[in-house]
Amino acid sequence: MHPRRPDGFDGLGYRGGARDDQGFGVAFPARSFSSGSDLGHWVTTPPDIPGSRNLHWGEKSPPYGVPSTSTPYEGPAEEPFPAGGGGGGGVQGQSSEQLSRFAGFGIGLASLFTENVLAHPCIVLRRQCQVNYHARNYHLTPFTVINIMYSFNKTQGPRALWKGMGSTFIVQGVTLGAEGIISEFTPLPREISHKWNPKQIGEHLLLKALTYIVAMPFYSASLIETVQSEIIRDNAGILECVKEGIGRVIGLGVPHSKRLLPLLSLVFPTVLHGVLHYIISSIIQKFVLLILKRKTYNSHLAESSSPVQSMLDAYFPELIANFAASLCSDVILFPLETVLHRLHIQGTRTIIDNTDLGYEVLPINTQYEGMRDCINTIKQEEGMLGFYKGFGAVIVQYILHAAVLQITKVIYSTLLQNSI
Repeated sequence: MHPRRPDGFDGLGYRGGARDDQGFGVAFPARSFSSGSDLGHWVTTPPDIPGSRNLHWGEKSPPYGVPSTSTPYEGPAEEPFPAGGGGGGGVQGQSSEQLSRFAGFGIGLASLFTENVLAHPCIVLRRQCQVNYHARNYHLTPFTVINIMYSFNKTQGPRALWKGMGSTFIVQGVTLGAEGIISEFTPLPREISHKWNPKQIGEHLLLKALTYIVAMPFYSASLIETVQSEIIRDNAGILECVKEGIGRVIGLGVPHSKRLLPLLSLVFPTVLHGVLHYIISSIIQKFVLLILKRKTYNSHLAESSSPVQSMLDAYFPELIANFAASLCSDVILFPLETVLHRLHIQGTRTIIDNTDLGYEVLPINTQYEGMRDCINTIKQEEGMLGFYKGFGAVIVQYILHAAVLQITKVIYSTLLQNSI
């Protein structure tokens, strides 16, 4: 769209010669303005609404490429607003654009709500199953998971499924804050440019590793809050996670048993899981996004995509790529996550719910010496499927996530069809 204002002003006189409008090839002679009424052709109050063309009541926009004759002299012709030919079409186009932005914000908000709130009961049960070495029911399918979640809700109330949710947000905040501070005071890059090199990738992964180390004690405290049984749990404050994390570092706070592993022993498995999760999710996200963008590009070349589909393509490919990346990384690293959670929870005197019965509680009394001993013990005493205890909760979690994305897409498509 060409600007509506002239090239320059000298008082009330317009300094400009004959100018060819590149959009239509129409030449307009030089003209000086000596009064405020003439200047009104160029400067309007209030500001122009895109597509309205400052028409008077009852006037219509001229057809494309045809100058209007509603006034003795008009300013440079401009490209009509894509939403329509008249003034109402411009307002409609602006409303459609506002709706698109609002819907995009709503789609992102729905995705965040699903990942951090709606899926939290699945995360709680999944972690309880992972650290429960007593369990005979491994909950590998979503059917047993739904049944045991119903039992917990019936015996302990809804709080049993949403416990520790505040601490997970605190861990995310500590992680983001630590990453920002470390990247600010060190040369480690927070983002990787398109012209990357192995050194830049190594420094970026080092930044991620340092971030996971800083957040590690708070992650341990958050893990305890999500698996601790609601039956014997005190009403802890929202900042209890911060207090416990700091106490874990300086060796103060709630007393722990002698089986508690030092933080130095947890550095390697924590960093290994975090860095691998980041690498796998990043690669899959880029790969899926590349495929979706290529598919979208081909559909646009074939002119087979509707305006509604074009607007959907602006938001949903990235959400689908994030969904696929999280799903694949969680599935691939589930055994390592089981080992990591057992190491973090050992010696903390945590009492969890009985995931076989849906009631009663069980203490955690493991005595792993480290990561290797934990892997060998699980393999010998629980079998290879012992690494996948609670895997059905992952299935339920991502089924819910996919359902929310699909429902959001249907609602968004309906709103766009009604507005276009």
